[in-house]
Amino acid sequence: MKKAIVVSHLIKNFEILEKGTGFKNSFASLLHPKKRIITAVNDLSFTIQEGELVGFIGPNGAGKTTTLKTLSGLLYPTSGFVSVMDFNPWEKSPDFLKQISLVMGQKNQLWWDLPAMESFELNKEIYEISNKEFEKNLNELVSLLGVSQFLQTQVRKLSLGQRMKMELIAALIYKPKVLFLDEPTIGLDLIAQQNLRDFIYQYNKKYNATIILTSHNMKDLIDLTRRVIVINDGRLIFDGALEDLTLKFAQDKLIKAKLSDEIDIKRLEEIGMVKKFEYPELIISVPRSTVAIAASELLQNYPISDLTIEELPIEEVISTVFKQSKGF
Repeated sequence: MKKAIVVSHLIKNFEILEKGTGFKNSFASLLHPKKRIITAVNDLSFTIQEGELVGFIGPNGAGKTTTLKTLSGLLYPTSGFVSVMDFNPWEKSPDFLKQISLVMGQKNQLWWDLPAMESFELNKEIYEISNKEFEKNLNELVSLLGVSQFLQTQVRKLSLGQRMKMELIAALIYKPKVLFLDEPTIGLDLIAQQNLRDFIYQYNKKYNATIILTSHNMKDLIDLTRRVIVINDGRLIFDGALEDLTLKFAQDKLIKAKLSDEIDIKRLEEIGMVKKFEYPELIISVPRSTVAIAASELLQNYPISDLTIEELPIEEVISTVFKQSKGF
Protein backbone atom coordinates (compact mmCIF):
# COMPACT_ATOMS: atom_id res chain seq x y z
CA MET A 1 0.00 0.00 0.00
CA LYS A 2 1.25 3.48 -0.89
CA LYS A 3 2.40 5.83 1.85
CA ALA A 4 0.36 9.02 1.65
CA ILE A 5 2.12 10.87 4.50
CA VAL A 6 5.67 10.46 5.78
CA VAL A 7 6.94 12.42 8.78
CA SER A 8 10.51 11.81 9.92
CA HIS A 9 12.16 13.52 12.92
CA LEU A 10 10.03 16.63 12.47
CA ILE A 11 10.96 19.59 14.70
CA LYS A 12 9.19 22.93 14.73
CA ASN A 13 10.46 25.72 16.98
CA PHE A 14 8.95 29.15 17.52
CA GLU A 15 10.93 32.16 18.70
CA ILE A 16 9.00 34.45 21.04
CA LEU A 17 9.85 37.72 22.75
CA GLU A 18 9.57 37.81 26.52
CA LYS A 19 7.93 41.00 27.73
CA GLY A 20 8.36 42.19 31.29
CA THR A 21 5.44 43.31 33.44
CA GLY A 22 4.95 46.97 34.32
CA PHE A 23 5.98 50.08 32.40
CA LYS A 24 9.66 49.97 33.35
CA ASN A 25 10.14 46.32 32.43
CA SER A 26 8.09 46.71 29.24
CA PHE A 27 10.28 49.63 28.16
CA ALA A 28 13.42 47.63 28.97
CA SER A 29 12.08 44.77 26.85
CA LEU A 30 11.89 47.15 23.88
CA LEU A 31 15.51 48.24 24.30
CA HIS A 32 16.93 44.84 25.14
CA PRO A 33 14.50 42.22 23.91
CA LYS A 34 14.85 38.74 25.34
CA LYS A 35 14.01 35.85 23.08
CA ARG A 36 12.96 32.37 24.03
CA ILE A 37 12.63 29.24 21.90
CA ILE A 38 9.49 27.12 22.24
CA THR A 39 9.52 23.65 20.70
CA ALA A 40 6.02 22.87 19.48
CA VAL A 41 6.91 19.65 17.67
CA ASN A 42 9.83 17.62 18.98
CA ASP A 43 11.38 14.84 16.85
CA LEU A 44 8.03 13.52 15.61
CA SER A 45 7.97 10.55 13.21
CA PHE A 46 5.10 8.53 11.70
CA THR A 47 3.74 7.29 8.37
CA ILE A 48 0.15 7.05 7.17
CA GLN A 49 -0.97 4.80 4.35
CA GLU A 50 -3.24 5.95 1.55
CA GLY A 51 -6.89 5.63 2.60
CA GLU A 52 -6.24 5.53 6.36
CA LEU A 53 -8.41 7.52 8.76
CA VAL A 54 -6.21 8.27 11.77
CA GLY A 55 -7.02 10.00 15.05
CA PHE A 56 -4.38 12.55 16.06
CA ILE A 57 -4.82 13.40 19.73
CA GLY A 58 -3.15 15.21 22.59
CA PRO A 59 -3.88 17.88 25.20
CA ASN A 60 -4.05 21.58 24.35
CA GLY A 61 -0.61 22.77 23.31
CA ALA A 62 0.61 19.28 22.41
CA GLY A 63 1.56 20.30 18.86
CA LYS A 64 -1.37 18.85 16.90
CA THR A 65 -2.39 21.96 14.98
CA THR A 66 1.25 22.93 14.38
CA THR A 67 1.84 19.48 12.85
CA LEU A 68 -1.22 19.76 10.58
CA LYS A 69 -0.21 23.24 9.44
CA THR A 70 3.27 21.94 8.66
CA LEU A 71 1.87 19.02 6.69
CA SER A 72 -0.35 21.36 4.69
CA GLY A 73 2.53 23.73 3.91
CA LEU A 74 1.41 26.67 6.07
CA LEU A 75 4.42 26.37 8.38
CA TYR A 76 8.02 25.61 7.50
CA PRO A 77 9.74 23.08 9.81
CA THR A 78 12.85 23.84 11.80
CA SER A 79 14.23 20.45 10.75
CA GLY A 80 13.11 17.00 9.64
CA PHE A 81 11.53 15.46 6.58
CA VAL A 82 7.88 15.58 5.49
CA SER A 83 6.23 14.19 2.38
CA VAL A 84 2.52 14.33 1.51
CA MET A 85 1.44 12.40 -1.57
CA ASP A 86 5.12 12.50 -2.63
CA PHE A 87 5.11 16.32 -2.54
CA ASN A 88 7.16 18.72 -0.47
CA PRO A 89 4.36 20.73 1.20
CA TRP A 90 6.31 24.03 1.40
CA GLU A 91 6.81 24.22 -2.35
CA LYS A 92 3.01 24.71 -2.51
CA SER A 93 2.81 23.42 -6.06
CA PRO A 94 -0.65 23.63 -7.65
CA ASP A 95 -0.75 19.85 -8.04
CA PHE A 96 -0.15 19.45 -4.31
CA LEU A 97 -2.70 22.07 -3.25
CA LYS A 98 -5.35 20.38 -5.39
CA GLN A 99 -4.88 17.14 -3.44
CA ILE A 100 -5.03 18.38 0.16
CA SER A 101 -7.45 20.30 2.34
CA LEU A 102 -7.17 21.68 5.88
CA VAL A 103 -10.46 22.17 7.75
CA MET A 104 -10.30 23.89 11.13
CA GLY A 105 -13.42 23.90 13.26
CA GLN A 106 -12.80 27.42 14.59
CA LYS A 107 -11.77 29.02 11.28
CA ASN A 108 -13.79 29.76 8.19
CA GLN A 109 -13.08 30.33 4.53
CA LEU A 110 -16.61 31.29 3.48
CA TRP A 111 -17.51 34.89 2.69
CA TRP A 112 -19.54 35.96 5.71
CA ASP A 113 -21.93 38.33 3.93
CA LEU A 114 -22.53 36.20 0.84
CA PRO A 115 -24.39 32.94 0.23
CA ALA A 116 -22.13 29.87 0.53
CA MET A 117 -22.76 29.16 -3.16
CA GLU A 118 -20.67 32.23 -4.04
CA SER A 119 -17.67 30.78 -2.19
CA PHE A 120 -18.16 27.43 -3.94
CA GLU A 121 -18.11 29.20 -7.32
CA LEU A 122 -14.92 31.01 -6.32
CA ASN A 123 -13.24 27.72 -5.36
CA LYS A 124 -14.33 26.29 -8.69
CA GLU A 125 -12.24 28.92 -10.45
CA ILE A 126 -9.30 28.72 -8.03
CA TYR A 127 -8.98 24.95 -8.40
CA GLU A 128 -9.81 25.00 -12.13
CA ILE A 129 -12.72 22.58 -11.89
CA SER A 130 -14.72 22.01 -15.06
CA ASN A 131 -18.41 22.94 -15.06
CA LYS A 132 -19.41 19.28 -15.35
CA GLU A 133 -17.15 18.14 -12.51
CA PHE A 134 -18.21 21.06 -10.32
CA GLU A 135 -21.91 20.29 -10.71
CA LYS A 136 -21.29 16.59 -10.06
CA ASN A 137 -19.20 17.21 -6.94
CA LEU A 138 -21.52 19.89 -5.59
CA ASN A 139 -24.65 17.80 -5.99
CA GLU A 140 -23.00 14.83 -4.36
CA LEU A 141 -21.72 16.79 -1.35
CA VAL A 142 -24.97 18.71 -0.89
CA SER A 143 -26.89 15.45 -0.98
CA LEU A 144 -24.59 13.75 1.53
CA LEU A 145 -24.81 16.67 3.95
CA GLY A 146 -28.48 17.51 3.33
CA VAL A 147 -28.05 21.27 2.87
CA SER A 148 -29.66 21.97 -0.52
CA GLN A 149 -32.11 24.47 1.01
CA PHE A 150 -29.30 26.61 2.46
CA LEU A 151 -27.08 27.15 -0.59
CA GLN A 152 -28.42 30.65 -1.26
CA THR A 153 -28.63 31.67 2.40
CA GLN A 154 -26.24 34.35 3.62
CA VAL A 155 -23.48 32.60 5.60
CA ARG A 156 -23.95 34.84 8.64
CA LYS A 157 -27.54 33.63 8.91
CA LEU A 158 -26.64 29.94 9.03
CA SER A 159 -26.48 27.97 12.26
CA LEU A 160 -23.07 26.71 13.39
CA GLY A 161 -23.87 23.20 12.20
CA GLN A 162 -25.10 24.40 8.81
CA ARG A 163 -22.05 26.63 8.40
CA MET A 164 -19.67 23.78 9.28
CA LYS A 165 -21.26 21.65 6.59
CA MET A 166 -20.81 24.47 4.08
CA GLU A 167 -17.18 24.78 5.14
CA LEU A 168 -16.72 21.10 4.37
CA ILE A 169 -18.28 21.50 0.92
CA ALA A 170 -15.96 24.42 0.17
CA ALA A 171 -12.98 22.33 1.30
CA LEU A 172 -14.02 19.20 -0.61
CA ILE A 173 -15.53 20.60 -3.81
CA TYR A 174 -12.32 19.71 -5.67
CA LYS A 175 -12.19 16.18 -4.20
CA PRO A 176 -8.88 16.33 -2.27
CA LYS A 177 -7.17 13.03 -1.56
CA VAL A 178 -5.79 14.10 1.83
CA LEU A 179 -7.86 15.79 4.55
CA PHE A 180 -6.50 17.43 7.68
CA LEU A 181 -9.49 17.89 9.99
CA ASP A 182 -8.76 19.96 13.10
CA GLU A 183 -11.65 19.77 15.60
CA PRO A 184 -14.35 19.57 12.88
CA THR A 185 -17.21 18.90 15.34
CA ILE A 186 -16.34 21.62 17.86
CA GLY A 187 -19.36 23.67 18.90
CA LEU A 188 -21.90 21.44 17.15
CA ASP A 189 -24.94 19.89 18.81
CA LEU A 190 -25.11 16.10 19.21
CA ILE A 191 -27.18 15.54 16.05
CA ALA A 192 -24.93 17.76 13.93
CA GLN A 193 -21.85 15.99 15.34
CA GLN A 194 -23.20 12.57 14.36
CA ASN A 195 -24.19 13.77 10.89
CA LEU A 196 -20.71 15.15 10.37
CA ARG A 197 -19.09 11.91 11.58
CA ASP A 198 -21.28 9.93 9.18
CA PHE A 199 -20.20 12.19 6.35
CA ILE A 200 -16.49 11.89 7.14
CA TYR A 201 -16.81 8.10 7.29
CA GLN A 202 -18.61 7.98 3.93
CA TYR A 203 -16.12 10.31 2.27
CA ASN A 204 -13.20 8.20 3.49
CA LYS A 205 -14.73 4.97 2.20
CA LYS A 206 -16.06 6.31 -1.08
CA TYR A 207 -12.93 8.15 -2.23
CA ASN A 208 -10.26 6.21 -0.34
CA ALA A 209 -9.25 9.56 1.16
CA THR A 210 -6.42 9.78 3.67
CA ILE A 211 -7.69 11.62 6.75
CA ILE A 212 -5.99 12.90 9.89
CA LEU A 213 -8.56 13.90 12.50
CA THR A 214 -7.82 15.85 15.67
CA SER A 215 -10.58 16.04 18.25
CA HIS A 216 -11.21 16.37 21.97
CA ASN A 217 -14.55 14.64 21.37
CA MET A 218 -13.90 10.97 22.15
CA LYS A 219 -17.02 9.96 20.20
CA ASP A 220 -15.28 11.19 17.04
CA LEU A 221 -12.36 8.85 17.71
CA ILE A 222 -14.45 5.85 18.75
CA ASP A 223 -16.82 6.11 15.77
CA LEU A 224 -14.29 6.92 13.06
CA THR A 225 -10.77 5.74 13.82
CA ARG A 226 -9.07 2.40 14.27
CA ARG A 227 -5.59 3.88 14.67
CA VAL A 228 -4.60 6.78 16.90
CA ILE A 229 -1.42 8.80 17.16
CA VAL A 230 -1.00 10.38 20.60
CA ILE A 231 1.41 13.26 21.17
CA ASN A 232 2.25 15.39 24.19
CA ASP A 233 4.70 18.28 24.40
CA GLY A 234 5.35 17.73 20.70
CA ARG A 235 6.57 14.16 21.21
CA LEU A 236 5.10 10.87 20.06
CA ILE A 237 3.60 8.96 22.99
CA PHE A 238 1.65 6.20 21.23
CA ASP A 239 0.92 5.04 17.69
CA GLY A 240 -1.38 2.08 17.20
CA ALA A 241 -4.89 0.67 17.41
CA LEU A 242 -7.32 2.44 19.71
CA GLU A 243 -8.02 -0.78 21.61
CA ASP A 244 -4.28 -1.34 22.12
CA LEU A 245 -4.07 2.07 23.75
CA THR A 246 -6.45 0.80 26.42
CA LEU A 247 -4.52 -2.43 26.89
CA LYS A 248 -1.20 -0.60 27.25
CA PHE A 249 -2.19 2.23 29.57
CA ALA A 250 -5.28 1.05 31.46
CA GLN A 251 -4.17 -1.10 34.38
CA ASP A 252 -7.71 -1.57 35.68
CA LYS A 253 -11.07 -2.78 34.39
CA LEU A 254 -14.56 -1.96 35.56
CA ILE A 255 -17.03 -4.42 37.07
CA LYS A 256 -20.59 -3.15 36.74
CA ALA A 257 -23.24 -4.98 38.74
CA LYS A 258 -26.88 -4.72 39.73
CA LEU A 259 -27.81 -5.72 43.26
CA SER A 260 -30.96 -7.50 44.30
CA ASP A 261 -30.57 -6.44 47.96
CA GLU A 262 -28.76 -3.84 50.08
CA ILE A 263 -25.17 -4.55 51.16
CA ASP A 264 -22.43 -3.01 53.30
CA ILE A 265 -20.23 -0.83 51.05
CA LYS A 266 -17.20 -1.27 53.32
CA ARG A 267 -17.04 -4.96 52.44
CA LEU A 268 -16.79 -4.06 48.75
CA GLU A 269 -13.63 -2.04 49.33
CA GLU A 270 -11.83 -5.31 50.06
CA ILE A 271 -12.44 -6.33 46.43
CA GLY A 272 -11.59 -3.12 44.60
CA MET A 273 -12.08 0.63 44.38
CA VAL A 274 -15.77 1.53 44.56
CA LYS A 275 -16.37 4.15 41.86
CA LYS A 276 -20.15 4.25 42.14
CA PHE A 277 -22.65 2.79 44.58
CA GLU A 278 -26.23 3.95 44.15
CA TYR A 279 -28.48 1.02 44.89
CA PRO A 280 -29.05 -1.07 42.88
CA GLU A 281 -26.11 0.04 40.68
CA LEU A 282 -22.54 -0.78 41.59
CA ILE A 283 -19.27 0.01 39.75
CA ILE A 284 -15.92 -1.27 41.03
CA SER A 285 -12.48 -0.71 39.53
CA VAL A 286 -10.10 -3.67 39.92
CA PRO A 287 -6.64 -4.53 38.52
CA ARG A 288 -6.84 -6.15 35.10
CA SER A 289 -4.91 -9.18 36.37
CA THR A 290 -7.44 -9.97 39.12
CA VAL A 291 -10.71 -9.03 37.45
CA ALA A 292 -11.86 -12.65 37.02
CA ILE A 293 -11.26 -13.42 40.71
CA ALA A 294 -13.06 -10.24 41.79
CA ALA A 295 -16.06 -10.99 39.59
CA SER A 296 -16.25 -14.53 40.95
CA GLU A 297 -16.13 -13.28 44.55
CA LEU A 298 -18.94 -10.81 43.89
CA LEU A 299 -21.15 -13.45 42.31
CA GLN A 300 -20.56 -15.94 45.13
CA ASN A 301 -20.82 -13.65 48.13
CA TYR A 302 -23.16 -10.81 47.18
CA PRO A 303 -26.77 -10.55 45.95
CA ILE A 304 -25.89 -9.84 42.30
CA SER A 305 -28.65 -9.99 39.69
CA ASP A 306 -26.50 -8.89 36.72
CA LEU A 307 -22.77 -8.36 36.13
CA THR A 308 -20.60 -7.12 33.26
CA ILE A 309 -16.86 -6.49 32.89
CA GLU A 310 -15.84 -3.45 30.83
CA GLU A 311 -12.79 -1.45 29.83
CA LEU A 312 -12.26 2.00 31.31
CA PRO A 313 -13.85 4.83 29.29
CA ILE A 314 -11.46 6.01 26.59
CA GLU A 315 -11.46 9.50 28.17
CA GLU A 316 -9.95 8.08 31.36
CA VAL A 317 -7.40 6.05 29.43
CA ILE A 318 -6.20 9.05 27.44
CA SER A 319 -6.06 11.16 30.59
CA THR A 320 -3.81 8.47 32.08
CA VAL A 321 -1.62 8.55 28.96
CA PHE A 322 -1.08 12.28 29.32
CA LYS A 323 -0.29 12.02 33.04
CA GLN A 324 2.21 9.22 32.48
CA SER A 325 3.89 11.08 29.61
CA LYS A 326 4.75 14.17 31.66
CA GLY A 327 8.25 12.88 32.29
CA PHE A 328 8.62 11.47 28.77
